[in-house]
Amino acid sequence: MPTTSSPHFVRRGWSIAILSAAVICIVATIAQYYRPQALPEPIAQLAGNLFGINPHPVKLVRPPVMPLSAVALIGQRIFHDPTLSASGRQSCASCHNAQNGYGPPNGQSVQLGGLHLATAGLRAVPSLAYLYRQSVFGIGPEAGETDTPVNLDQLASSALNTPRQQKAADVKVAAPAMVPQGGFFWDGRASTLQDQAIGPLTNPAEMANVDNAEVARKLAKAGYGAELAKIFGTAVTKDPNLFVSEAMFAIGRYQFEDASFHAFSSKYDYWLEGHARLTSSEQRGMVLFNDKNKGNCAACHLSQPSQDGQPPLFTDTQYEALGVPRNRDLPANRAATFYDMGICGPLRKDMATQSQYCGMFLTPTLRNAAMRKVFFHNGVYHDLKQVLDFYNLRATQPEKIYPHDKNGHVQQYDDLPASDHTNIDVFDAPFDKKAGDTPPLNDAEIADLIAFLKILNDGYKP
Repeated sequence: MPTTSSPHFVRRGWSIAILSAAVICIVATIAQYYRPQALPEPIAQLAGNLFGINPHPVKLVRPPVMPLSAVALIGQRIFHDPTLSASGRQSCASCHNAQNGYGPPNGQSVQLGGLHLATAGLRAVPSLAYLYRQSVFGIGPEAGETDTPVNLDQLASSALNTPRQQKAADVKVAAPAMVPQGGFFWDGRASTLQDQAIGPLTNPAEMANVDNAEVARKLAKAGYGAELAKIFGTAVTKDPNLFVSEAMFAIGRYQFEDASFHAFSSKYDYWLEGHARLTSSEQRGMVLFNDKNKGNCAACHLSQPSQDGQPPLFTDTQYEALGVPRNRDLPANRAATFYDMGICGPLRKDMATQSQYCGMFLTPTLRNAAMRKVFFHNGVYHDLKQVLDFYNLRATQPEKIYPHDKNGHVQQYDDLPASDHTNIDVFDAPFDKKAGDTPPLNDAEIADLIAFLKILNDGYKP
């Protein structure tokens, strides 16, 4: 019988190696010069796995890139104007920096504002990018165009006994979930980009003006009254509230029209269109992101284009109570009895009685997340590894996530009152595991997930 070192086996081994190399070369040549979607499915998948190309490229429908309108140009100037703040040193762009995905430019958990730029905010500053498709706050599916005001209390009451839908990355729900969704800010209290822009002007921890009248005087002094009057008529400057409202409408138009707020220029976008190749680590991370039994990230951070070809926003715009640990560095949290309840307050007032939503915050987009230096509503984490460790270990090893009391007991969900712990998600992976279970991700898989998240940053050059 021939041995493994005999010429027969050596020739056979070389033949297999040469054949394998030939197959790879053929697939590489096909992938290089032919459209993957025109290839037989097995070859397309093989090319995708071997060379990081998308075997099923699509044509993304991006927002049109056009010159800014006259009102948007005014909004652009207002957005970058620090003279509208009490300190004279803070503009919208101070906290929403274009080079940081329109998020904060530093790693502070919350930003400082007020008259002397020394007053800490309550929450981490969210990004202003990718909000152009955000709907108004509601419970359940969008109501559509209507002149009848939506009664949120009635909607909340009708949804109270609705069975909770479990979220999985590759499972489409049969009907729209009866849960809070849409809106602006972490708690959805603003309905439009215009409303969102108005809030910081009189917030004591932000631009800190006394009232709209003070803002109107500053707008007039900066020359915006004359410019807005050319568009909206001279009456716009007669009423301070109307003046401020139209000025903030201009900011909203700037955010809506300027392509930098929704560039869709990440490596992932180009990969979707077949113009970029992923590394092995990025490919593995993408698989983990979309695997309902591993990361399950895509259950809330939708990763596929819409049916009409619009690029994915990497959020379902719904609200979740995740039970992130308390950030004891926040000045507001020095009071042991204080809790940030999200939808239930303290910044939002109209949903205070809907206790089933206490502790819920808006699911943000993950686009440009790798640019951020602060994460979650309370800014408790400062890099993606910490964030993924939280998702991975919250259920299986809570002692590594939460502090311990003087007796050594884990203070799980320490940033919500015990009465609201039932709102915290323990149903969706990876939160559906039990203490002592094996965490769903190992360190190598977390590194791959981070590699994938990095390709969601805008500014990739194919």
